[in-house]
Amino acid sequence: MKTEVLKDIKKAEEEYQSMISKAQEEKKHKYSQAELEADNLVTKAQSNAEQYKKLKLEEARHQAALKHAEIIKSSNQRAAALKQKGNQNLSKAVQLLVLRFKEQLHAES
Repeated sequence: MKTEVLKDIKKAEEEYQSMISKAQEEKKHKYSQAELEADNLVTKAQSNAEQYKKLKLEEARHQAALKHAEIIKSSNQRAAALKQKGNQNLSKAVQLLVLRFKEQLHAES
């Protein structure tokens, strides 16, 4: 009877050791899987961040191009208005110049 009880105890110990070994192996496997999944998540997050950065840079370039075109258009309109105003005053300026020239001629005579 004692021998049988001792054999049962030994058998139970071996089963528990086997269960402990399996649990430790499973722990190692799950830890490896978790590390792999974490690495994959980090890689995916970096990829998403890079795509977001490219998108935002493209949007900024587009906005800058629009602003540049707007500034050029506004400047061209202003230059055209100044040129038109200058052309309108050209005949008056020529008349004033001729008048002053005549005055200078009469003043020197």
